[in-house]
Amino acid sequence: MVNNTQYTMSDNKKDIFERLRNGETILPGDPQAHNMLDASYATRKLLVQMNNSSTPAEIRALLSRITDSEIDESTTVFTPLYINYGKHTKIGKNVFINFDCTFLDLGGITIENNVLIAPKVSLLSEGHPVSPADRHSLTVGHIHIKKNAWIGANATILPGVTIGENAIVAAGAVVSKDVPDNSIAGGIPAKIIKTI
Repeated sequence: MVNNTQYTMSDNKKDIFERLRNGETILPGDPQAHNMLDASYATRKLLVQMNNSSTPAEIRALLSRITDSEIDESTTVFTPLYINYGKHTKIGKNVFINFDCTFLDLGGITIENNVLIAPKVSLLSEGHPVSPADRHSLTVGHIHIKKNAWIGANATILPGVTIGENAIVAAGAVVSKDVPDNSIAGGIPAKIIKTI
């Protein structure tokens, strides 16, 4: 049995982005780690253009290039928006993303239809192990925001979290555990405070 923090010869041949999509830990010194940096710099070039545009159609077109998927015309994005990779982010229809949000998406981010994301929200699908000896490894966990959810201003969603359908995350919350459908979560760490 091979644990996900050890490499085999066949692991090194798999694409690093495929391994990240599969939730694998990337160790420091991974022979493909430079691909993550190269992709991030390529995304940054597009972000500079997007974040300096004031035309909704151009913003959507550039975000489509960043995410490698079509951003529907019903979706509104107020820039600036910061994304470190982009191709692991999927955004549904009629989504509203307000100013100054940050998406770290190597672990994957799915935003379903009719989601509201307030200013300064951070969706962080990446992290590092607690152990100091392993701290420079990259761990990932897919973030899933289900339809009609509302993420309040300056909230942070951590790796592996699912926000349920119609759920609300209160402003300033730090969410480390799933939020069920039709509920409101708030606080640090976030706890369920009400059912809708």
